[in-house]
Amino acid sequence: MSLAAEAFVSQIAAAEPWPENAALFQPLKGEEVTILLPTLQAYLRMCNLPVQVCCRANAEHMSPSGKVPFIHVGNQVVSELGPIVQFTKAKGHSLSDGLDDVQRAEMKAYMELVNNMLLTAELYIQWCDEATAAQITRPRYSSPYPWPLNHILAYQKQWEVRRKMSAIGWAGKSLEQVYEDVSQCCQALSQRLGTQQYFFNKQPTELDALVFGHLFTILTTQLTSDELSDKIKSYSNLLSFCRRIEHNYFQEHERPGLDPLSIRPSLM
Repeated sequence: MSLAAEAFVSQIAAAEPWPENAALFQPLKGEEVTILLPTLQAYLRMCNLPVQVCCRANAEHMSPSGKVPFIHVGNQVVSELGPIVQFTKAKGHSLSDGLDDVQRAEMKAYMELVNNMLLTAELYIQWCDEATAAQITRPRYSSPYPWPLNHILAYQKQWEVRRKMSAIGWAGKSLEQVYEDVSQCCQALSQRLGTQQYFFNKQPTELDALVFGHLFTILTTQLTSDELSDKIKSYSNLLSFCRRIEHNYFQEHERPGLDPLSIRPSLM
């Protein structure tokens, strides 16, 4: 199919209403840390777009980009937050339409900061800190697969992440340097949030979904050390921000279609 034909098909699909059988695919629960799962769940709930969460052992290999989670809507399969935001926007669901050009540029800059710092730090600690990789990450990642495939896939994933870290200049960093990067990122986010409910006052945007997803993941994921989560806990407004989104979008309006995220003791 030509690019023009693919674009036409995508436009037709985007114009269709959101179906009741839309699905969000993720790995088996408890088997792998899916960093973007809380982000996408929060974003879809903020857009009031229900999906059925489906857990699959091979979810990563089902994804068009190799990344999880991803959504299956009609005949479209979309992964990663950016493409999903564009996809929902084409269907008339956008969280940032109320922003002006300056605010939209600022939102994108902070999203880039989160992806460059928090996402990279999470991947680094999970796969490049050998104690965490050996005790937690590799066992979780490999658990759905039989021997010896489980070990092969886990070490292949670790090699891919470490190669990425080398490419972006993170391979030589120490854990202390990574923790400091996270602290500086949280400080910038805390200052931008201030006393507001959300980063752009009273209504959430995709930035709020992204920040919530990463902070929630860090606060609730078991690691060999609490130092990473302690960096976030030192910013009271970021903790309140996480509780607020959890309450507003995962508890107060509980409904079928998305698995709830429960407040853990680490958020209290």
